[in-house]
Parts: sequence; C-alpha cells; structure tokens
Amino acid sequence: MAYQQPPYGGYGAPPPGQYPPPQQPYPPQGYQQQPPYGAPQAAPYPPQQYGSSAPPPGQYPPPQQPYPPQGGYQQQQQPYGAPPPGPPAPGYGAPPPQQYQQPYGAPPPAPAPYGAPPPQQYAPPQPAYVQPTPPSLGYGPAQQIGWDGVADAETLRKAMKGFGTDEKALIRVLASKDPLQANVLRQTFNYRFSRDLIKDIKSETSDWFEEGLCALARGPLQQDVYLLHEAMSGPGTNEMLLNDVLLGRSNADIRAIKEAYSKTYRSNLESDVRGDLSMKTERHFMMVLAANRNEESAPVIPQQIDADVMELYKATEGKTGTDELLVCNILTQRSDAQIRAIAHTYQEKFRRDLETVIKKEFSGHMEDALLHQLRTGTDKAMRDAVSLEDAMAGMGTKDMLLTNRVIRAHWDRNHMQQVKGAFQHRFRTSLANRIRGETSGDYEDLLVACLGG
Repeated sequence: MAYQQPPYGGYGAPPPGQYPPPQQPYPPQGYQQQPPYGAPQAAPYPPQQYGSSAPPPGQYPPPQQPYPPQGGYQQQQQPYGAPPPGPPAPGYGAPPPQQYQQPYGAPPPAPAPYGAPPPQQYAPPQPAYVQPTPPSLGYGPAQQIGWDGVADAETLRKAMKGFGTDEKALIRVLASKDPLQANVLRQTFNYRFSRDLIKDIKSETSDWFEEGLCALARGPLQQDVYLLHEAMSGPGTNEMLLNDVLLGRSNADIRAIKEAYSKTYRSNLESDVRGDLSMKTERHFMMVLAANRNEESAPVIPQQIDADVMELYKATEGKTGTDELLVCNILTQRSDAQIRAIAHTYQEKFRRDLETVIKKEFSGHMEDALLHQLRTGTDKAMRDAVSLEDAMAGMGTKDMLLTNRVIRAHWDRNHMQQVKGAFQHRFRTSLANRIRGETSGDYEDLLVACLGG
C-alpha cells in the first residue's frame, strides 16, 4: 500500500498559526485500558513512559497535544477585533521594563582587542543545566515494585506443564504486564521453578505466536538487544530492525541498550553495527550510537531553528547533489521538539514539507532512516501507525516487523491509544480489524490483546 499524505498537509502536519505547533492527540478508540493484571489499582504510571518524548511542562515549545475528534481540526480563532496573543500589557502606572544600565561612575567597557571578532548580536540565554531525558520504563536502574509475580508465575507454569498448553492463559498473563512487571515475572519464574521462562515458551509454542510471547517475557530492553543481534546475524542485515530499535531514541535509552548488548553478547554494539553497514549509512548510525542528542528539556530557539532550516535547504534542494551527512547530523543531534520546529519552519519558508524533500534526495536504507527520525519529531503516533500498515501492506505480512512493532507500542499504553487513534484517522479502519485480517489463531489473539482488546 502506497504511503499517502494526510489530508491536512505534510506528514503529521499540524494546523497553521503556531510555531512550533503542538502535536494533536488522536481520540481513543473506545477502549479504556485497565491497570496491568496484578498491579495495584491506584498506582499511576510514571510520567515518562516507554517511547514518550514530550518535554517537561512549561517548556517551549509546548508539549505535544492530542488530536481533536476526527472530522478535521477545530482551530481556535481569535475573536473579531481581539488583540494578537502575547504577554499582558503592564498595568496603568506600571514602570517601564527595566533596562540594564551602566552603574553611575563606572568606567566605560574596554574596547575589544585588535582583530577580535565582532560582538555576538544574538545571545540567547542558555540554561545553567539541561535536565537529561530520563530512561524509558524498563531501561533505567532496577526498581523495586510492590508486586512479586508469584501467582502469575505459577499460572504460567501450570499453563505449560504436562500434556498440552493453555495458550489463552499465556496470552492473558504476558500481554497485561508493564516493563517492570515483565522483568519481575521472568525472574520469579526462573527462580521459583529453576527453569528458564523463555526456553519453556519456545518448547511449548511455535511460529510468530512463540516470537510474540518471548518478546513479552523478555521485556523491552532485552528484546531490543535480541533484535539487534538478530538483525546482524547471518548474511545480510535487517535494516528495518536496526531503524526500529535505534532511531529516535533518547540518549539514556541508547546507553542502556549498548550496555545490555555488551553484557548479553560480550561484544561491542558499535563495532558490530560498523561491521554490517558501510559508507555513509555506517557513519549515520555511528552518530546515533554516540548518544549525544539534544535533550528534550533543551530550549527551542527560533534563530537556531532558522539556521538548521537553511543548512538543510543548502544540503538538499539548494545545491547540485546532496550533502547526506549534514542532513544525518541535524536529524540525529536535534531533540524531537526541535525537529518538529524545523519541519514546521521548512514548510513555511519553502512551501514544501521536509518529508517530500527527503524522499526526493535520498533512497534505500538512508531514506528510511531519515524519515523515521523526522517522523519521530513531527508525529510519533502517526509514525507508528504508518509503520504498522507498512508491515501488513502488499503481498504477504512482514510478521517479524508487525509483531515487534505492536509489542513495542504496547509497552506504553498511553502511546498505544494514540497509535490506534492515528491508524483510524489515517486508514479509516481500526488497527485491531486490520490485524485480524492479516493474522489468525493464537497469534491473532496475542496481537489484539497487546492492543488492549
């Protein structure tokens, strides 16, 4: 199925009139997800969820907002004759804004030495400390949670013990866990029964049903490590798996993935990626693995955004040939909020959306990788909705991608609701119905359960 532009402009393009515009959430699809099975009812999810990248409250640009109900954007209009938005005017009799003045009697500032560069005209205030983006749930240091997993471990053992397998019990237990619970459950099962949960699942199930259950039992971090190893094992490289796992991630998550990969396979992730990729694509992924993106709390400064937009123009349609590494560097180094502002400004300045430019100037794996990074900043829910459709479109289903993309979104249930809304908005059908049309049996039941249904 060909990739189609949304009816309202470029990929995930927001309504005009805001800079940078907040991303709108998609409406829920009628399913109100309950707390994970076995979790305390009153325990809320931490504010930073797996896959979430919204900046903290009060940051500029404003956090990404949900999409309005389907049927189009309802953009708020200023009342006729109302003054433009801005800070309130000072009250009557208020003193004028304070200007910095040289203290009385102080000597004039010393002239700059001969040959020194001119003083900087624009000096935006830089925060003394940029708050690092916290790791996603399941990627940070081990946490103690008020749940021991014993009852569910016994349910899993009973479902796989003896003659036959209770597939419905496996789905019910594993598809309802958050990342922290998945780790506790796996460890509890292994310790309590002196067995390996992953090996037991492999011995009792098969095909993509087995693949999905094992992904849930590993948890997001260990599954990422497993997928990276699978992507680079044997002849050739599964570039789409590399994109899914590594691109658009926070610095904290990349560092956690590299450390877990090294512990699991006694190998350096950068070296393995370098051995499987080549030329400019290899250099692009080395930038990603360096884990030095701007943090989400870093400010979005209009002058810097304008400079990035001009650099992107001069590296692509503003010259003969393409400066691929400059584009890779900008989209790899900038935060999601900055990428969103860059895409919005590029559209306003050149009347072309940046996604169209990337599709024209790049091809193959690098095109896919850059589009993934761009879409992460502009509309992460729509990015995942389109990637899920891509895994099902055309002849045959790309089950490895479909399974892992569903489960990756499943780890953050708030994000999953947004993905389902985005899918309905874009493809005019529910994600659950689309998956049911491509899968069957226990495999179908597992993926639909991961959607929250």
